[in-house]
Amino acid sequence: MKLRFGFGTGVQEVEVPEQNLIGELHANEVPVGLTGEAEVRRALSAPIGTPLLRDIVHPGETVAIVTSDVTRPMPTAKVMPALLDELYAGGVDPKDITLVFALGSHRRQTDEEKRRLAGERAWAEIRCVDSDPLDCVSYGVTSRGTPVDITRVVAEADRRICLGNIEYHYFAGYSGGAKAIMPGVSTRAAIQANHSRMVLPEAKAGALDTNPLRMDIEEAGAMVGIDFIVNVVLSEHKEILKAVAGDAVLAHREGCSFLDTLYRKELSAPADIVLVSQGGAPKDLNLYQTQKALDNAKHAVRDGGVIILIGSCREGLGEKTFEQWMTEAPSAHSLIERIGREFRLGGHKAAAIAMVLERAEVDLVSELDDDFVRSIFLVPYKTAQEALDHAFLKLGPNATVLAMPYGGSTLPTVVS
Repeated sequence: MKLRFGFGTGVQEVEVPEQNLIGELHANEVPVGLTGEAEVRRALSAPIGTPLLRDIVHPGETVAIVTSDVTRPMPTAKVMPALLDELYAGGVDPKDITLVFALGSHRRQTDEEKRRLAGERAWAEIRCVDSDPLDCVSYGVTSRGTPVDITRVVAEADRRICLGNIEYHYFAGYSGGAKAIMPGVSTRAAIQANHSRMVLPEAKAGALDTNPLRMDIEEAGAMVGIDFIVNVVLSEHKEILKAVAGDAVLAHREGCSFLDTLYRKELSAPADIVLVSQGGAPKDLNLYQTQKALDNAKHAVRDGGVIILIGSCREGLGEKTFEQWMTEAPSAHSLIERIGREFRLGGHKAAAIAMVLERAEVDLVSELDDDFVRSIFLVPYKTAQEALDHAFLKLGPNATVLAMPYGGSTLPTVVS
């Protein structure tokens, strides 16, 4: 059977014998009503836990809309027309609205990238800026000791609206909700303090109310004050299937519940070999982002198995500290020891990769140099077919194969 995996702006094709393939994880079939911008308008007309946005805002107030940067698939351009219409209906002047791209610890964006993300209408009508971690306002610390330092343009706005797409997150449980504030528009020190809880067993994909890291995020959001959210759940082809609007927690929970019906996948047994991709650009621009698919795949592979991670990584590793930890480590296991001694943002993803390597071989199909890939403890291949052929040589011709073409979205759970 021929399978296709997104790889940058192209694809990798793999021929898998039908008798070996135990499954290809795609979205579950769920009833879907409106989609795209029409679904966003429906959500805005029926907010969860709040009045209509037009009844929350008032003329003369400043509004900060926080949305995702270029590393995320959030379709901001498809949400903004409906959102702007709602704000204008409440009497807000376009000159008082700022769209803020939440960079977290990521690089600054070009004007062309910001324009493409915002969409032509928003770019023409309102101010669009990147968050600035060097110009922040302090709100104190959370009960868990995380500093809540928020980029000034968001902190000083009269109203704060958070946008985001909801998908599984390997230690925050799910993306979306208050995550636009923390870590979205926070300082590196704040992000590091929050993310240090990733080592706790309760900080895992699919966990919310028992997840100390997510609870810290939502406490920070409450301290800052989030007036309204608009979150979306996307199909595998990045189309809006569901939108939720309203309260930062209640609306987010409804979106997460929908995501579970769509993307949580139960398996009767782990696979010998897992083929996994982020689905292509922009989510596989670098290894820092591609790692998210690897972390979901670890739930599906048996001990001693092989994960074939398919991602272009054309921008390299993607984050300075992550690169330093990966390239300076004498062994993969030393990364786990190091994160126990000193948590550092960026290093946390290096340790996460190392934890997968404790259980399985990880083969990387990428555009990176082979020797470089070997130096970071992964096995390099230029094609997914070559990687799969070698995995069969290692594990035998009867090895079972699971395919995860959208590994950052689908969450496998082995049930006995």
